[in-house]
Amino acid sequence: MQKPGFKQYYDAIVIGAGIGGLTAAALLSKAGFSVCVLEKEPHAGGYLAGFRRKDFLFDTAIHWLNQCAPGKMVFKLFDILGKDYPTAKPQTRIRRYKGEKFDYLLTNNPDEFRDQLIAEFPHEKKGITKFFKVAKRLGKSFNNFSAVFRSEESMSFFEKLKNKKRLLDFGIPFIPYLQYTGEKGLKRGLNKFFKDEKLHKIFASETEILSCLVPIGWAYYGDFQSPPKGGSQSIPHWLEHVIRFYKNDIWYKCKAKEILLKDNICEGVKFEYLGNEYSVKSKYVIAASDIETLYEKMLPSCVVPEKLKTKLKEAEMYSSSITIALALDCPTEFLGFTEELVHLVDENENFDAFTNGDPSTSEISILPPSVRDKSLAPQGCGTLTIYMPAFMDFKNNWFTEKDKDGNYIRNEQYRKLKKEIAEAVIKRVEEKIAPGLRSHILFYEVATPVTHWRYTGNKNGTMMGAKPGRKNMQNKIAHYQTPVKNLILGGHWAELGGGVPIASKAGANAALLIFKKENKSLFNSLASYMDGKICLDELLMHKSFKPYDNSWVMPLTPAEKYDLRCKAASNE
Repeated sequence: MQKPGFKQYYDAIVIGAGIGGLTAAALLSKAGFSVCVLEKEPHAGGYLAGFRRKDFLFDTAIHWLNQCAPGKMVFKLFDILGKDYPTAKPQTRIRRYKGEKFDYLLTNNPDEFRDQLIAEFPHEKKGITKFFKVAKRLGKSFNNFSAVFRSEESMSFFEKLKNKKRLLDFGIPFIPYLQYTGEKGLKRGLNKFFKDEKLHKIFASETEILSCLVPIGWAYYGDFQSPPKGGSQSIPHWLEHVIRFYKNDIWYKCKAKEILLKDNICEGVKFEYLGNEYSVKSKYVIAASDIETLYEKMLPSCVVPEKLKTKLKEAEMYSSSITIALALDCPTEFLGFTEELVHLVDENENFDAFTNGDPSTSEISILPPSVRDKSLAPQGCGTLTIYMPAFMDFKNNWFTEKDKDGNYIRNEQYRKLKKEIAEAVIKRVEEKIAPGLRSHILFYEVATPVTHWRYTGNKNGTMMGAKPGRKNMQNKIAHYQTPVKNLILGGHWAELGGGVPIASKAGANAALLIFKKENKSLFNSLASYMDGKICLDELLMHKSFKPYDNSWVMPLTPAEKYDLRCKAASNE
């Protein structure tokens, strides 16, 4: 059945309107391709979608942004599309390490943190100095992340050889520390720098030595940004505008069900819309969606090798989370918060207690979004977001049951459990960080791994996908080219890691692989830009890139509209 409004044929169909899918669709659109984006939710964004409650706006899953400053990878990519994109704001106060017996602040001048530790632990001066030097070295590698922006799957044999050196240059600082994971590995890793247990306690809840070092490294190079005005959802809104500017389609409430094949060549997508099934043909399909859903449910069982599917099932993945979004009747600053993320731990707990799902012992991250962006809450009000690591298998999948299609069915037990955990987390934050918090809460919303799975489709509600690490690298978990010709991965499953830089990188490389087949001249120009061989102006001179009028305007947030209504009413 043909859905009214759909074209019968597109050059490319993109499954998923997260940052990866939208980036791919926008690049293809600028190059003159006909594109259709299918999104199962009623809005774009994936984990950047955010949500509105009353006159408050909340981000869904953003702690901070990286590579979103001028000259960094994400903005170098967005520069191709236009100059009207929403800009992230650099952070000064970055992370507060708060335990039972310590309280430290990491700023964009990490040497202040270093010097404070040396003053308190003078007997560990040599190791502390080395620790921060290593962190800075790692930060320098990330600062040159654009040097490894292009996927090897788009490279020739000789380009791959050259790229090995770039990858080696990027990765060498990390290699000595990859082995230090888990409780024992973390301890051994920290012992390479300092032996004092009080210093170890600062990083007690980290799962690997690199997660202790990398944030400090990013801080050295100013690579912590807050989302743009209006929250992280402004980024997908802008990309959606660019795609529609080129008269291409984005359809919501469309759930992809099957990849249409002919002789193992992709030729379109079958999807469900309002209870009916439709089919749309295309030459290419970019799947910016959950990889196991794609391989297990959208393709015949014989198409994807069982060995690959097994490796994907065993891949090491990021956790999901409990996310509590609070609306406050006072500015968040009133409760003592400034712009930094607060990392709250009880350093006296055992290693497993930080991630076992117990709200009384788990590590907790607390963000003050409305301190960073006043447009998220009405004047005189504020927002607070609290994250706690969580996993889908907690309490028998959160007391849910699965239906015949594998969907998690929520019930009263589920709702009771998530409220109990949220209440315990809020109580702990009030006791340890923000006295009086409870009395200022207007309302709050709670998301569990089940919630994240419902809205994104990501396996187990994972926040980012597959982790970088030896096992996933050896098993080649990350890939763009699938066993089906013209079916390309374009979301964060195409790369190891997660977040906006990885997702946008994946989308850009998916588009690049199509250019390689369809427009070799444009492929060469874009590849050269990605490799740093040509400048933006030279790339944009390519005849295949269509002009764009930079016409996107940041819409008013619900809070800004509310404040204007209040102001107008007071003037009457």
